[in-house]
Amino acid sequence: MASNPPGKCCFEGFYHEGTAKGKHEEIFGLDTYVTGTTSPSDRVIVILTDVYGNKINNALLIADQLARPGYKVYIPDILFGDVVVKLDGSTDFNAWRERHSPEKTRKVVDEFMSSLKKEYNPKFIGVIGYCFGAKFAVQQINTDGGFADVAAIAHPSFVSMEEVAAIEKPLLIAAAENDSIFPEENRHATEAKLKEIGARYQLDLFGGVQHGFAARGDVSDPVVKYAKEKALSDQIYWFDHFSK
Repeated sequence: MASNPPGKCCFEGFYHEGTAKGKHEEIFGLDTYVTGTTSPSDRVIVILTDVYGNKINNALLIADQLARPGYKVYIPDILFGDVVVKLDGSTDFNAWRERHSPEKTRKVVDEFMSSLKKEYNPKFIGVIGYCFGAKFAVQQINTDGGFADVAAIAHPSFVSMEEVAAIEKPLLIAAAENDSIFPEENRHATEAKLKEIGARYQLDLFGGVQHGFAARGDVSDPVVKYAKEKALSDQIYWFDHFSK
């Protein structure tokens, strides 16, 4: 497997402060956070969240920043409200995982992405996956019916090597030096496979940080703060490059 199943570290983190600028509304049957230009945009980004879903302020602030260059950004509730509330690792993650199998979640993501592409017909669709959401972001750029043009993932979990081998569109990876879910051996195997298939990819390794840094890291730590902000700026630059 390119990255391991979600573990205890996926259920820990820190809250980020700030005022969200977007709003939640129902889109294609899912409660969705929407932010960005009020006028129609032919460039959209879809964020597939980690286990904390589309209500946690951390995700909303990321979406708002992604929207600044002129994107319309959507965060669909792919977990139907069954999100982790506490960031202290107290959640029974085995029970949670059983309720959100890869098969069930892929169907939800595919239906949303398909509807977005059909109904809104944007010229560019970028997708970002954090931790749990990374698997489904990768699926959106592979040969098996993906709907995105470009993907970015951060500290991925649950991605199979078969999914990596099926990638046919650009992929940006933000990885943590200390990560039991995407450890060094898995990272190197992923790089080797991407090279083997001739993928267009970029992999950034951030030292001194651990799994979750890009979405729920401790921004009072300057090392983590830098890594989080650099990962986000790289995502924006990545999407800008391929959407113009």
